[in-house]
Amino acid sequence: MQMPEGLTPEKAEEIQERLGPALEQVSEYVVRTRNLRKTYQMGKVLVGALRGVDLDIKRGEYISIMGPSGSGKSTLFNMIGGLDKPTEGSVYINEVDLAQLDAYELAWLRCRTIGYIFQTFNLIPVMTALENVTLPMIFAGVPEDDRKERGIELLRRVGLGDRLHHKPAELSGGQQQRVAIARAFANDPSIILADEPTGNLDLKTGKEIIGLLKELNEEKGVTVISATHDLKMIDVSDRVIWIRDGVIARIEERSKLQVEAALAVEDALIEEGGNSQ
Repeated sequence: MQMPEGLTPEKAEEIQERLGPALEQVSEYVVRTRNLRKTYQMGKVLVGALRGVDLDIKRGEYISIMGPSGSGKSTLFNMIGGLDKPTEGSVYINEVDLAQLDAYELAWLRCRTIGYIFQTFNLIPVMTALENVTLPMIFAGVPEDDRKERGIELLRRVGLGDRLHHKPAELSGGQQQRVAIARAFANDPSIILADEPTGNLDLKTGKEIIGLLKELNEEKGVTVISATHDLKMIDVSDRVIWIRDGVIARIEERSKLQVEAALAVEDALIEEGGNSQ
C-alpha cells in the first residue's frame, strides 16, 4: 500500500493523467486474467503454482476462491492484487494490464483501486483505529479534514463509532477485523481482496464479518474477492471458484450450489425416513 520512495508530485501527477481516465471507464469486467502462470524455483525443481488460469470477474460480484492448501488460490489472489508478478500471462484491472506498469504506477493503482483485508488484520499497533483507517488516504493525497471525516464515517459504518481512539491491543479480534475492513474501503476502491478474513475469528464473529462484507458489497457495488477455506462464504458468494493443482477445477453459481444443497438435504431426509421404517 505504501508508495515507492522517490515518487515526486510531478511523477504522481503524470501517473494520474495516464491511468486516471482508464480506471474511470466502466467496463463489464473489473478483473480479467489470461493464461496466468506462476512457476517457483525450489532448489533444482520447478513448481507450477498456477498453470494457465483464465478468469473473468464482473463488476460488483462477490467471489470466493476455494481450494486445499497448495492449490494455488493464494498465488492467484496475490496476482490479482498486484502483490506478485506472473511468470507468464496477464492480469487486467479495469482493463489496465498490470504487466505494463512500473513500480510507481502499480503502487498508485493499488492504493486507489484495491482494498486489502488480511487474516492477521495487519493493523499498526501504535496507531488508533481512526489513524489505521486514514493511513491509506495519506498515501492517496486526501486532505486531513476529509481523511478524518471519512475515517469516522467508515468506522461508524462497521459498528465501531465508539472505538475511534482505541489501539489494536484494546480491541477484540472481531473489532480489529472491522477496523481492517473500514481501512480497506478508505479510498473507495472498486475491488476488495480478502485473504482468509475469518481465519482468526470464532464462528459467531466470522459469520458477522461475512455478513458485513456482503452488506458493503451490495451497498457500494464493490467487487469482493475472497481466498478462503470458510464454507460459510458460499452463502453470500455469487460464484465460487475452485482451484486445484494450479488450475480452475470448476466455477459454480450460487443458485446451483443452493439447489445442490437442498437436494442433498432432501436425499438425507429420504434416506433417514427409509431407515426408520
